[in-house]
Amino acid sequence: MASSGGYEQFGISRKGSEDNTDEYCTIFYEKEKVELTEGGTFWLSESPSVPGSVSWGATAPCIATWAISFEPPGFSFQIVNTNLDEDSPRARRRSALLTWQHIASLPPNLPVIYCGGFNTQKESMTGRFLLGRSREHGVVGDMRDAWPNARVRKNVSLIHTYHGFKGEKQGALEFLKLIFRALCLCWDRQTQDLHIDWILFRGRPLVPALCEVINDNIDGVYPSSHFPIFAEFLLPRSVRLVETP
Repeated sequence: MASSGGYEQFGISRKGSEDNTDEYCTIFYEKEKVELTEGGTFWLSESPSVPGSVSWGATAPCIATWAISFEPPGFSFQIVNTNLDEDSPRARRRSALLTWQHIASLPPNLPVIYCGGFNTQKESMTGRFLLGRSREHGVVGDMRDAWPNARVRKNVSLIHTYHGFKGEKQGALEFLKLIFRALCLCWDRQTQDLHIDWILFRGRPLVPALCEVINDNIDGVYPSSHFPIFAEFLLPRSVRLVETP
């Protein structure tokens, strides 16, 4: 755990260390407003407690970092931040199932925000499972997507969140790929989008008030090959902000 400015950060790398050259699914929180009471990291593999473990055809270790936060005057919630494998659909499905099993083991009245780079659209088998629209090994998820449920959405035209560090100038080839993917999807009114970075949630106290695709850059340099999605949730007595990736 480390701190910067008014924030603390929690999590370890996918290799199980604090190596600054490796990848993380870090959770940041404002230490003056939120208290982290418990947290951990597990690997999206058949050996979730083994650092660096890889399964199901994944090309690299993938992790999920979780934290239970306590916000005065007594509101607790859990955040799970993840990044699923880019290449293996099976690895994504099994990783989603493993993470869902973690979420399902929590007290049913504990609100959960599950976010990260899922590297697949929500009409994929992974997305359909998490949103309760298909089964994975006999289990059905019950998460909701913050984007279609938000009262306000901004930068809707950028919802295809992957941009390869090119920002809004993705070029003709990327545009054609986008159209091709759109034609291959079976859409409905609730999942009519192509973003691969999601903020899912469950729990009645959580109400998504705002979702926005963030395209900030410094002199044309972007912090990620994906546009982050920003969500603002209304809590019983306050507002909490969550951002991914």
